[in-house]
Amino acid sequence: MSIRFDEAALTWHLSGPGLSYVVGLQGGLPRQLHWGPAIPDEAIASLAVEWREAYSWDDRRHTGAELLGELGPQFATPSLQLRHPDGAKGFAWNYADHTVAESVVDGDHLAIRFTDRDLALTLHYRLWDTGVLDRWASLEAARPVELSRFDSAAWTLPHWGDYRLSHLSGEWAAEWQLRRVPLPVGETAIGSRRGGTSHQANPWVAVDDGTATETAGTVYSANLAWSGSWRVLLRRSAQGRVSITGGAGHEGLRWTLREGETWTTPAYSGLFTAEGFGGASRAWHEHLRRHVMPTPEEDAPVLFNSWEAVFFDVAEEKQLPLVELAARIGCEQFVVDDGWFGQRVNDNAGLGDWQPNPDRFPKGLGPLIDAVHATGMKFGIWVEPEMVNPDSDLYRAHPDWVLHQVGRDRTELRQQLVLDYGRPEVAAWAYARLDELLSGNDIDYVKWDHNRPWTEVGRPDSADPDRAWFEHVAAVYDIKKRLRAKHPNVRIEGCAGGGGRVDPGMLRYVDQVWTSDNTDAGDRVTIQYGFGQAYPARAMDTWITDEPSGFNQRTTSLRFRFHVASAGVLAVGGNLTEWSEAELEEAAEHVAHYKRLRPVVQHGVQYRLGDPEASPLTGVQYVRGDQIAVLAFKTPWHCNRPVAPLRPEGIAADSRWLDEDTGEVHWGATLNVLGLPLRWANADWDSAILRLRRVG
Repeated sequence: MSIRFDEAALTWHLSGPGLSYVVGLQGGLPRQLHWGPAIPDEAIASLAVEWREAYSWDDRRHTGAELLGELGPQFATPSLQLRHPDGAKGFAWNYADHTVAESVVDGDHLAIRFTDRDLALTLHYRLWDTGVLDRWASLEAARPVELSRFDSAAWTLPHWGDYRLSHLSGEWAAEWQLRRVPLPVGETAIGSRRGGTSHQANPWVAVDDGTATETAGTVYSANLAWSGSWRVLLRRSAQGRVSITGGAGHEGLRWTLREGETWTTPAYSGLFTAEGFGGASRAWHEHLRRHVMPTPEEDAPVLFNSWEAVFFDVAEEKQLPLVELAARIGCEQFVVDDGWFGQRVNDNAGLGDWQPNPDRFPKGLGPLIDAVHATGMKFGIWVEPEMVNPDSDLYRAHPDWVLHQVGRDRTELRQQLVLDYGRPEVAAWAYARLDELLSGNDIDYVKWDHNRPWTEVGRPDSADPDRAWFEHVAAVYDIKKRLRAKHPNVRIEGCAGGGGRVDPGMLRYVDQVWTSDNTDAGDRVTIQYGFGQAYPARAMDTWITDEPSGFNQRTTSLRFRFHVASAGVLAVGGNLTEWSEAELEEAAEHVAHYKRLRPVVQHGVQYRLGDPEASPLTGVQYVRGDQIAVLAFKTPWHCNRPVAPLRPEGIAADSRWLDEDTGEVHWGATLNVLGLPLRWANADWDSAILRLRRVG
């Protein structure tokens, strides 16, 4: 990787394996001149074609802008919107200087600084060996200035004849639905105004020319590292050019950048690949594992969570039988979920009072923790420290600690209000209480939940209440960072009523994330397919629970449920006390089999085999070294309808592969032509696992 500056041409060339990104100054404005396949330095001068107005209505001025502005003939929605003390708006770009810092560990970093009046605006670029380019911006003010939008970056795509947008949308219990639609002329907005990343949308987007497939074609994608409200705006002009701008916050916010303060945006990362949607996903997976997630090299343990076994009926005597059974089937971690603290006998009370319920745990958590550790399992606990019930000692003592507005009702969702971590005293309380919980108990794992969106966001004693949207999220990051530093052996799961807060920003501070509250195995095939577009299996919690579930009353085999849940970080959440001896024995076999698969699934390169929305026969293939694991799923199909066999990806025809369960050896050519030798048990809602090792 390298960053080279051409002083005469005022261009910067960021290059990596097979990749070039070129930014240059044109008319004083920083513009993207190229993003895509590698090009030689000698060719860059020919890219710097100066833009000239063809007519007064010309709509090309914004094309290539690294951060869309408000001044001059730029008519796209600005990435940066600000107002100076004298009422003037916008930022006039005056190039000041740049710096380059090279790092094998952190990626090469380019910072280009511009000035205007009492402001200094710096555009930041960090190029990684995965092909991912992080971009962000920082604004320093010598005098106060009002901001109403400050995106991290704007990206410009090549000029194609057509464009197609891929993004992830959904709802609670139906997250991660992949949408692939034509990108219309005009502006397409995706985002969240909920205070979190949201179930309804995710900040990952991908754009191609409409011809890319899973295995081939040029794809550009981007993802925003921010766990609060966010927005991404894609603009396709009538001339056929596409730009993408994205950042933290949403429309309607206003806040003041104070004298001497620097405001830094979250990273908005981009990726170019010529290897189709699958290649894009694999690059994102590698990048997140290697450069974002805190413990990607570890094998995440198989956990048991007691929530669906007891719900709010949590007590030491109810947990101990589950501990014994969880250990018996091979679980390696036992997690006590909601209901262990305060007066939390239902979801009406207790949030905020993070002490063990004395009736349920008369001697505290110690005896249960000791019992869990005696089996060889690790111990985990559920918390939801950002929320509070009005019926709690904390709220009665500090009703002003929640996000609220003067003269407005405080909307309760799930009988909860949101604590304002942007207030230093609230963030200090949260850190101290969690630190006390971890310091006073031998806890190995924390499931950090977040179960409601924000409403009536304000801070009545502040002249700048909209800062709460940003400061709360920054405080959540800081608390998790500090807890990890003080308790380095404690692992954290990110949860938000399912997959409501998953993004590269949160993945920097958590070891895995809760994918969805919907644990129905049939639905999970599609949910996990969407999740894998952007995020790796090592981050994806996958549970096997009792059926029929409360989501759709479907019943599938234990085999099918375990196989679907083996596609990520396996967990068990059923009521083991009601399982038969045969079911417990079968579960132990599945857990043992998963442990043999785990290194390949959690750390391998992932290939999607088919689309569950389009075919009843799909699978996921993981490759690590000379090992392959395939998890295949057969959803309902019709008799004698044509269904193609499931074929592997990336297997050489002259290679030979040993089936580690049957001992059979297969030529790569046979697997590629005839498909994988999958062993089915049923007609519908069936599954199969295949473990192959290269032997020639």
